[in-house]
Amino acid sequence: MRKSLIKSSLILVLGGFISTAAIAQRGPQGNSANLEAAKTIADIVASLNHFPSDADKAALSEISENAAVADALKAMASAVSNISHGATDEGKAAMARIQANDQAPDRAKQLAGIIANLNHTAGEEAKATLANLFP
Repeated sequence: MRKSLIKSSLILVLGGFISTAAIAQRGPQGNSANLEAAKTIADIVASLNHFPSDADKAALSEISENAAVADALKAMASAVSNISHGATDEGKAAMARIQANDQAPDRAKQLAGIIANLNHTAGEEAKATLANLFP
């Protein structure tokens, strides 16, 4: 019985350390949600052919509705969701605001620039950039 109690206590303690480590890796304010959202958007843009598929639109809608995702990423998801051969004027304006934001990370600015300048598909250079932004 004593071994069982010690074993259970050890499992709880180790579980607590693992959970704390997992939370610390995610960082404050849902950074794991933001990183996952950014990667999803980048992957969709890299594979885009004139407009997003229904599955892509569903994934982008999920990002737009996720309270843990930053507003800039929600704007990107919306802009990509509305692409028809290229970003709409509204989408381009939103991407320009992200690029002009001094607090936006460089990766976000690069992704916003690619979205704003998309013409039917992402070019080879844009695809290479996207692959390296969120590996």
